[in-house]
Amino acid sequence: MQSGLLVRDMTDEFPAEAAAIVQRHIEEEHGYLSWLNTRVDAIERGRLVMTIPYDEKLTNTVSPPTIHGGIAATLIDTAGGIALRTMLDDPLTGGVATINLNVNYLRRASGDLTAVAEVIRAGGSVGVSTITVVSTDPKEDADIARRQSPSTEWDDAVATGQGAYRLFRE
Repeated sequence: MQSGLLVRDMTDEFPAEAAAIVQRHIEEEHGYLSWLNTRVDAIERGRLVMTIPYDEKLTNTVSPPTIHGGIAATLIDTAGGIALRTMLDDPLTGGVATINLNVNYLRRASGDLTAVAEVIRAGGSVGVSTITVVSTDPKEDADIARRQSPSTEWDDAVATGQGAYRLFRE
């Protein structure tokens, strides 16, 4: 498990125990996300930051290689849904299923991909998240997890999206 997980100290904070369970599940137990070496960088109520590091197996066959757009779409869908899960009374037993997903590709990506997801609305049965994906050189200290709200004005944004999700509350 990554020791750098950021859980912000807020009055309505997401429980650290639940954050650790979500992080372990994504990083070690979830077949597809674990295979992608997905890392949870920050988690709090209504917000999630997660990264998929650059790997040549995830690139298009162009020169120089670029990350396949499906990886950004995976991050948008997954981060948006998990951010909504943090809004449930019991985020570990409730459920979230994608109803609609919109992805806007802004430019090619050639480094690590990091998604910043924020919940826009968590209603009784439907929730909506907005997500920005940035591409960074792993050698740079971009500290994306500590940035404020996602925005299409970010110079390093490679994709943005919005997801609508069915919420299954206990």
